[in-house]
Amino acid sequence: MNAVRPIAVKLDQDTRDRLKRLADAKDRSTHWMLREAVTQFVEREEKREAFRQAGLQAWEDYQATGKYLTHDEADVWLAKLEAGEEAEVPECHT
Repeated sequence: MNAVRPIAVKLDQDTRDRLKRLADAKDRSTHWMLREAVTQFVEREEKREAFRQAGLQAWEDYQATGKYLTHDEADVWLAKLEAGEEAEVPECHT
C-alpha cells in the first residue's frame, strides 16, 4: 500500500470560502473536495499528455513513412466503428 503523505496548498480566502460552501452543500469535507479535485486534474492532464504524445508519434510516423488517410476516409471508417460495424482499417496512401 502506498503511504499517504500530506501536502500543503495555499489558497486565497475567496477560494477557501467557495470550497467550504461546495463541501458543505455536498456534505463532504474540504479535504475530500481538494483530494477529488487534484485526482480529477491529474487524470485529465495525464490523458491530455498521452493524446499529445500520440499526436507527436503519429507526426513522426508520417514524416518517416509518408503514409496517410484523408479526413473523409478516416471519418467514414470511424463512423462505421461508432455504429458497431466491423470495418477494416482503410489502406494508407503515400
